[in-house]
Amino acid sequence: MHTLPRSPLALTLPLWRSLATALAALLLSVSALAAPLSTQEVKNVRAVIQAQLAAFAADDAVKAFSYAAPNVRKSVASAEHFMAMVRGQYAVVYRPASVAFMQPERDGDMVVQPVQMSDAEGVAWLAVYTLQRQKNKQWRITGCFVQGTNGRMA
Repeated sequence: MHTLPRSPLALTLPLWRSLATALAALLLSVSALAAPLSTQEVKNVRAVIQAQLAAFAADDAVKAFSYAAPNVRKSVASAEHFMAMVRGQYAVVYRPASVAFMQPERDGDMVVQPVQMSDAEGVAWLAVYTLQRQKNKQWRITGCFVQGTNGRMA
């Protein structure tokens, strides 16, 4: 009996699922062992994100860009390009209708801060920020992953 060859994607999809599951388990075990954030650290992390959101609301590209970690500033050509990227690819972060901070977690020298947001239409989103404390002790945003939650916020 002759069967059609499987596509390379079909062969790798189970592998990617297995890797993703293993990575999620590893991250959960690492975060379970990590030291909790102090109340002041939680406030400082939230303040950085809130300040960047305020800068987006004011269309202040330079200020918004200043809260990005060096790795982000290095990968984006300028504050104006950064603002254009956020406006185009992260509309809910650029102009959230509502923002609710969830419990942050330490992941090594990073902090993962989930933030529930809704857009102008009431669609719910989860923005997961990663932040790193810099040598000057300031927290800076190293990344933000945004995912729809398939729901609406009241």
